[in-house]
Amino acid sequence: MRKLAAFAMGLLIATGTSANAAEIKLLNATAMQQLMENLGPKFEKATGHKLTITIASLGPALKRVQDGETYDVVILPQRGIESLIKDGKAVASTTTIIAITRVGVAVRKGAPKPDISSPEAFKRALLAAKSITHSNPAYGGISGVHVVKVLERLGIAEQMKPKTVLLNKAGLAGVLVANGEAEIVVQPIQELVVVPGIDVVGPLPEELQDTVAFPAVFMTSAKDTAPLKALINFLRTPDAMNLIKTMGMEPG
Repeated sequence: MRKLAAFAMGLLIATGTSANAAEIKLLNATAMQQLMENLGPKFEKATGHKLTITIASLGPALKRVQDGETYDVVILPQRGIESLIKDGKAVASTTTIIAITRVGVAVRKGAPKPDISSPEAFKRALLAAKSITHSNPAYGGISGVHVVKVLERLGIAEQMKPKTVLLNKAGLAGVLVANGEAEIVVQPIQELVVVPGIDVVGPLPEELQDTVAFPAVFMTSAKDTAPLKALINFLRTPDAMNLIKTMGMEPG
């Protein structure tokens, strides 16, 4: 297995550096920020290409493209990719799923972990909490939109409103739990595992889960696809897929 991985990486490097080094402009979902900040420098070292990353949640990301900003490759939630393809901004045949995410729950490090094994147990945990947080829907956080729907489904949306504390921006809501401003955070697991000072309880019950695929797609404005293929190949190497798993996601 090690020999195979080494061969694959060697082939990748040879492919990536066979042409002149290129600058790749990547529009990257906020949910994938930590992953690409980790893998980006490794990709640059392996291939010689330069990766320029713009981070944005779904709504603002689509607006950037609509407003005329150009990118070579985009990594966004599935519905965002579908929107870009429908508008003729992206090439459908180049779509490659990089990771699949699931929504989870976390509490402050060392705090008792609530029972979230069923919808009813999760409901009791929320009602017992003094405060909760999640991604702010006002800043394009699709997981936040999902959490609001979950609260409505559980019949506790009104009861949770005065308990809910949100960041005034897109970002890692887990920091509010780490610093004591909220007791429970509900956010994609890969956005929880990177926050110091919190413990991940686990994923939401399956009945309340929101599984989101994050594909990469080449933009129609991209002039040279060889470096873009090198990037996608890199994101599918064993090392990259292991990191995806470590961050609580599933490789595509």
